[in-house]
Amino acid sequence: MRIANLSDVKNDLSRYVAQVRRGGSVRILLRGVPVADLVPVERGGEEGADDAELAELEKLGLARRGSTLDARAERDLDRPGPRVSPGRGTGSADAVKVLLAERRSGR
Repeated sequence: MRIANLSDVKNDLSRYVAQVRRGGSVRILLRGVPVADLVPVERGGEEGADDAELAELEKLGLARRGSTLDARAERDLDRPGPRVSPGRGTGSADAVKVLLAERRSGR
């Protein structure tokens, strides 16, 4: 493991990343104190861990994998919802009137 000061890493990041891509690692120091390690990414490790975690949540009944949407369903998601016209008993002004009437009647 190579050790480097943060200022050196900032000034020559591409060189340190190239070293890590070749399988090395770099410990980064800030004022002489280790603060981070620059290490290679494990191939497939993150996705595999996510799949394993999701499988465990499914097994416990806490999650369910979604299904893929067809083109029609995707278009429907982008459509606006229904409009509610005031004055037909469902507008917000009418709801306020009903609420105030209930409060006045003591219900």
